[in-house]
Amino acid sequence: MFTLRQLESLTAIVDEGSFTAAADVLGVTQPALSHQIRPLERAIGLQVLERLPRSVRLTTAGRAFLPHARAALGAVDRGSRAARQAVQLEAAELGVATIYSISLGVLPPVLRAWRQQHGSTQVRLFEHRHADNLRNAMLAGQADLAIGPVPVDWSGQIVPLGEEEFVVVLPFDDPDVGPEDTTVDLALLAHRSWVHFAPDNGLAALLDEVCARAGFQPRVAVRAEQTAAAPILASVGLGPTLIPLNVIPPNFDGRLLRPDPPVRRTMSVYTRHGDEPVVSAFISTLIRTVELIPNHLRAVLKF
Repeated sequence: MFTLRQLESLTAIVDEGSFTAAADVLGVTQPALSHQIRPLERAIGLQVLERLPRSVRLTTAGRAFLPHARAALGAVDRGSRAARQAVQLEAAELGVATIYSISLGVLPPVLRAWRQQHGSTQVRLFEHRHADNLRNAMLAGQADLAIGPVPVDWSGQIVPLGEEEFVVVLPFDDPDVGPEDTTVDLALLAHRSWVHFAPDNGLAALLDEVCARAGFQPRVAVRAEQTAAAPILASVGLGPTLIPLNVIPPNFDGRLLRPDPPVRRTMSVYTRHGDEPVVSAFISTLIRTVELIPNHLRAVLKF
């Protein structure tokens, strides 16, 4: 196997026309330069340079090999520039992993703000159904940072973002709540069949846990694969559901009530490389922009 230094030596000799001139350009002695070419030729198994009294000439094998040597050096140069650009927030790609409720309700304005500030930095979004899957993906190196519930036993940087509020969704004419009610005891809905979630969705376990604290196990009317579908199904009367408030869109046609007692989970952004400038910049944008309680629902629910 040959080294980048050997490739640089070969191209310099060809460009300068002699070992002596190339040694001057590279700042090495002529014997040291010759020492770079001999192992290169051994690695290829063929002679690439013909030594002439006052110059050098590429052999047939050397002429075939030279374009690939230049391409390899060019690729390394482009890679180095890409790495420097990433550190300088220029033309980088940032991997962001999260859970579905965050990608639906929290990230859009954050990504819009990031795009306005750092338009040349691409964002690749990875979405997960469960907080455990999110954490495991981060441990496997899938993304540069994750946004979701606070991970267990995380050794890297964790920045709290605040609490994600949950609401119960019902139709406007639901018989189990009064027209002036803004909260609901989940025990009052124990007899109902619920709009639940697919078993691999983290909200399924959370709904079961909250209902268990209220003294019942929810019966299932339908299981939603997509998080965004659950409040729509609940609003048309298929059954109550429990959903993060930030998923509810403006002008939503359904009844929203706060559970009594409230249901919340602490959200965070976490990473293994919080000292990288592009990661730090995104976290700063996230903290400035994030809304775990959407403005269009603050007045409705008296937050």
